[in-house]
Amino acid sequence: MSILINRNTKVICQGFTGKKASFHSKQALSYGTKIVGGVTPGKGGSIHLGLPVFNTVYEAIQQTHATASVIYVPAPFCKDAILEAIYSKIHLIVCITEGIPILDMLIIKQQLQRQNTCIMIGPNCPGVITPKQCKIGIMPDYIHNPGNVGVISRSGTLTYEVVKQITDSGLGQSTCVGIGGDPILGSNFTDILKLFEQDTQTKLIIMIGEIGGKSEEQAATYIKKYMTKPIIAYIAGSTAPKGKRMGHAGAIISGKGTNVYEKYTALSEAGVYIAENFVNIGKMAKEILIKYQVIKD
Repeated sequence: MSILINRNTKVICQGFTGKKASFHSKQALSYGTKIVGGVTPGKGGSIHLGLPVFNTVYEAIQQTHATASVIYVPAPFCKDAILEAIYSKIHLIVCITEGIPILDMLIIKQQLQRQNTCIMIGPNCPGVITPKQCKIGIMPDYIHNPGNVGVISRSGTLTYEVVKQITDSGLGQSTCVGIGGDPILGSNFTDILKLFEQDTQTKLIIMIGEIGGKSEEQAATYIKKYMTKPIIAYIAGSTAPKGKRMGHAGAIISGKGTNVYEKYTALSEAGVYIAENFVNIGKMAKEILIKYQVIKD
């Protein structure tokens, strides 16, 4: 099994005919992802990359039976694209776009909670991949290998780094989810942890967090109460000065509970394995899977 996506997932692309969407859609199609069409208002009825283009998400869903949408629409127009997907009752939205205003995300978050049938990943994220089955987003597919390690990360680049370590260790991934680095996200660590806990393929979970916000502390509370699977956590930003944004919009030490050491304390108290040195994560993963008798030494 896996979470969110698999080889049967039918995907549409919003902003389909744009330069970035075209580039990444070609790669996804080459990987085997079932992209069944795209949406670009005003270009409905045309063909792009050998696939139909629709004017609206609703029309695309009706014609293709897609259950997921990947969004590459520019930030000024992205709120409307996301809301259209929500109102069209698509199951999964993966928003790659960065730079979406916080006020727009507040409105989107409210609608996601009201609808309660749609899962959103992102924005400002690398996407989701279930190795050798389906890739939605911009992750480099060649470093991924099927296996039983689930990955959740706020950082795109660190996702790739940890995936490469896992693969080089002779292991593989069930699903990798880049939740995004913005202050307000469609899904947080806790949302994805719930899915991995229910997934029979996933035997170990790796969390890559960052300074800023309370997502890791909230995850620690959930882990302590409900998680049974082993978890490794790494938090980026140990040398960041207070009040200075480091890369992502959400990566800023702004008050109590937002720095690396406070996050590590909360996670450690919840029974999470702490990776203080990032380069050791692959080795740690293998040792823990041996300890839990998932693999042999």
